[in-house]
Amino acid sequence: MRSAEMKPSKRRHSGIRWRLFAGLTSFTLLTLVLVWVFLIRLLGFFYEKERFVELRQISAELAGHLNDPNLAAEVERIALDKGICIRVFCVEGGKAVQVADADVTLDCIIHHVSPEQFARFHEDARAGGGTYERRMEFDTSAGDEEGGFHVPGFDAHLGNVHAVHARVLNVDGKEFFFALDCELTPVRAIVNTLEVQFFWIAGSMLAVTVLLSFIFSRLITKPLATITEQARGLAEGNYETDFTGRGYREVQDLADALNFAAREIRSTDRLQKELIANISHDLRTPLTMIRGYSEMMRDIPGENSPENVQAIIDETTRLSELVNDLMDLSKLQAGTHKPEPTVFDLTEMVRDTMQRYDQLIRHEGYRITFSAVGSAFVRADRTMILQVIYNLINNAVNYTGENRHVLVTETLHDGVVRLSVADSGEGIPPDKIEQIWDRYYRVDAVHKRAVMGTGLGLSIVKGVLEAHGANYGVDSAVGVGSVFWFELPLLDVNEQDGQDL
Repeated sequence: MRSAEMKPSKRRHSGIRWRLFAGLTSFTLLTLVLVWVFLIRLLGFFYEKERFVELRQISAELAGHLNDPNLAAEVERIALDKGICIRVFCVEGGKAVQVADADVTLDCIIHHVSPEQFARFHEDARAGGGTYERRMEFDTSAGDEEGGFHVPGFDAHLGNVHAVHARVLNVDGKEFFFALDCELTPVRAIVNTLEVQFFWIAGSMLAVTVLLSFIFSRLITKPLATITEQARGLAEGNYETDFTGRGYREVQDLADALNFAAREIRSTDRLQKELIANISHDLRTPLTMIRGYSEMMRDIPGENSPENVQAIIDETTRLSELVNDLMDLSKLQAGTHKPEPTVFDLTEMVRDTMQRYDQLIRHEGYRITFSAVGSAFVRADRTMILQVIYNLINNAVNYTGENRHVLVTETLHDGVVRLSVADSGEGIPPDKIEQIWDRYYRVDAVHKRAVMGTGLGLSIVKGVLEAHGANYGVDSAVGVGSVFWFELPLLDVNEQDGQDL
């Protein structure tokens, strides 16, 4: 059955190696595509866009010098500094008079265009809200007539391509019109060079991506594969597996978590085996006695006595108590047994409980004493707390020393009531303190029949007190004895008056 459960699923998911390879390759390809589009295919577009931005900035600078007496000198300076052609006109009485001019480039559009075409620049600037921009090309084969100028296509390169910027501006009642022209350097040769470099870079990046994917995936998957193989051994029952995770913090955390789980499984497995052995022992003893007394009463005349019947009843009662304790413990651990709080006097409950031990005190020589300073009202599940008190006293009776003395003490401090049950037994070693709350755990390895209870008392105490959110613990010293205690919030007088007692 276990081998069937361990079979891997038929549906196989892709491993980290292939996912890492796919992820890095996709990222690299996406990066290369973006580089190809924006740095190569759109290089000319962005270059021309920036040239027009530059012309607008120069236009704004030039507008500040239109009323300058040294306008011609400023135009010459700007043209030489920026490497552009400039023509400035002042429009008076419907006639445009050129007031400044700078021609610093070859085949400049604005210096070779016909007057009619230049006039259309003026009209288009007015129609465009004061600004006109256009990308134009001068076809030297068509002469310098109007037909030699046209708007080029995306890949058409018949001659020199220029960017033209024209602007109309009113300054102090005068209308100025100026045009700027700059050559757009062809970028085809640059694009071709970048394309060759791009293919070399793309090939190199893909090769590096494959290599890095293999290296990284091996570094990541190797410790995981080791842990997976060790986990299979754990699933097959090898609880001594020691998980090791070197290389990464997350892998080490996983190994630590699995080591902790393995230790807990080992502990649970051991406790489970001890529980089965102990329960079998406790069930076998009363069943054997019941069967023995029953056969004796059947086969031997005169043995059908009240004493023998009482022995059968006592052993049956013990079996019933064991089953009830197991059911209570199972409900507490499953969380199905919830406390139903009521207000009651804890001091009075302890005094009532002490009466159950009268026969034990009279016939077995035990001394069970109770010390309290007054009434202590608490709000808790009365039945469950009674079970805690009963089990703690039973535990003390089972493990007290030769003087057979058990001391129950109730103290009040800082708004809580503490109930302590002390014995004078062998005590508990410090390394065993945490384990005594486990089912059927015993400090000594020898399983002996308890004088009182079923051996599950401390586990039930732990479940009940944790369900109440109460503090509890044990103070013990080897050779001196142990003191088991728990604390509950103490109700003041006003809270007691408002509760249904």
